[in-house]
Amino acid sequence: MAKNRLPSTQAVRFLKSKKIPFTTHFYRYIEHGGTTEAAKQLSIDEHKIIKTLIFQDDSGNPLIVLINGDYDVSLKELARITGVKKYILPHADKAEKYTGYRVGGTSPFGIKTKMPVFAQEDIFILDTIVINGGQRGFLVEISPDCLIEYLGAKKVDVGIKV
Repeated sequence: MAKNRLPSTQAVRFLKSKKIPFTTHFYRYIEHGGTTEAAKQLSIDEHKIIKTLIFQDDSGNPLIVLINGDYDVSLKELARITGVKKYILPHADKAEKYTGYRVGGTSPFGIKTKMPVFAQEDIFILDTIVINGGQRGFLVEISPDCLIEYLGAKKVDVGIKV
């Protein structure tokens, strides 16, 4: 199990500065384990664990998609909603440059580059969500309303059940 001391990540500093209440969840990070591994270790429904994904449009502009752990993103639907031709996942080093976080530890809070945030509408049905706290193996539990209030997230329906 990971250490249980509160990491001093940019996400934690952001949450504290905005006085956003959160609880912490630590788990042993496993490469390519994703939300399935976190859900298993923490005994949390994978639907409640939110992935923070960085995409780039055909002009190289980045954006964030927040989506339930048991969903994939329909890039075709995302492109249709945003009015661009297509989206791709940028290379890990590019995503890390945009956010300031290592892939596998990406939080939407306290990112380096301001970019639009889109959130799967299913997220807002939940009382609380569990999302990355800015470090691999470290998640924070918050109200989903924070995504709209503090990130300006736009609700979308781009999820494909895995």
